[in-house]
Amino acid sequence: MVNRPSGTAATSGGAVAQYEIFALRYATMRNRAIFQNFMFPDAHEQASDLDYFVWVIRGEGRTVLVDTGFGEVAAQERNRALTIDPVEALRRFGIDPLAIEDVVITHLHYDHAGNLDSFPNARFHVQDREVSYATGRCMCHRALRHPFSVTDVTTLVRHVYGGRVVFHDGDGQLAPGISLHLIGGHSNGLQVVRVETARGPVVLASDAAHFYDNIIKENPFPIVSNVGEMCEGWRELKRLAGGIDGIVPGHDPLVAALYPAVAGHPDAFMLHQPPQQQLPSK
Repeated sequence: MVNRPSGTAATSGGAVAQYEIFALRYATMRNRAIFQNFMFPDAHEQASDLDYFVWVIRGEGRTVLVDTGFGEVAAQERNRALTIDPVEALRRFGIDPLAIEDVVITHLHYDHAGNLDSFPNARFHVQDREVSYATGRCMCHRALRHPFSVTDVTTLVRHVYGGRVVFHDGDGQLAPGISLHLIGGHSNGLQVVRVETARGPVVLASDAAHFYDNIIKENPFPIVSNVGEMCEGWRELKRLAGGIDGIVPGHDPLVAALYPAVAGHPDAFMLHQPPQQQLPSK
C-alpha cells in the first residue's frame, strides 16, 4: 500500500475521492538519439522511442482531460507522424470533446497545448507563470520559444479574453482528489496533476520527467528553462506520489509496458491499475 502524502481530499460525504486515469497514446517518434533525451548522455546507450500521450481522469461524476496534444498541421511543421489525431482518439475512447468541461494544460509546448478549439465548452487550467513566460520577453530567444507554437499560445490568449481560462498561482485544488502542483523546470510554469485512485495517489508528471530514467538516473531532459527547478521537481514528484511507482512520465514508452491496455483500445493504458513490475528508485 502506498503511503499517502498529506493533503488527501475527501468528498462532501467524507469518503476519499477516487478516479480512473487513462493514458491515450497518439504518436510515437522512433529511434530518437540518446543525446536528445538526456543532458548527459551515455554513449553506450541505444536510441529509444518517445511516445506522445494525452490523459483522461474519470470518476466522481466528472471527466477531466490533461493536455490536448497536437494535430496534423503541427505534425507536418515538426516532422512528426501522428498515429491518430488526439481528438479522434478521445472520440474512439467514447469521450465527446464537446462534453469536456475541464482541461488541464500542464504547459504550453506545442505537443501539450494544440487543438484547443476542439473543446469549445471547456475551461482551460493553466499556471500564471506559464502564460507570462510564453508571452513575455523570453520568447524573443529562438532557443526558448522553439517548443512553443505561436498559434497555440495566441489561441489560449483568445480564450482568456473569452473568459474560459482558469489561472492558478502555484499549487491548488481542481476538484476533490485532483490537485495541481507547480514544478517549473522544463518550462517555466509547468504543472503536474496528482490524482487519487484505488491504488493510491498517481502523479501525471507530464514533462517534469519525460522518462523514468530522467528521475532514476537524475539526468535532465535537455529542453529546460531551469535545471535546478527540474532536479528539485523530481523530489517533489516522489513526495506527491509516495514513490516512483506512482509517477507517470510524459513520454516514456515504458508506460505502455507497465500498465494494462484497455480492451479494444491498444493505445489506451489504465494508470489507476498497479504497474506490472517494480521500478528501481535509483
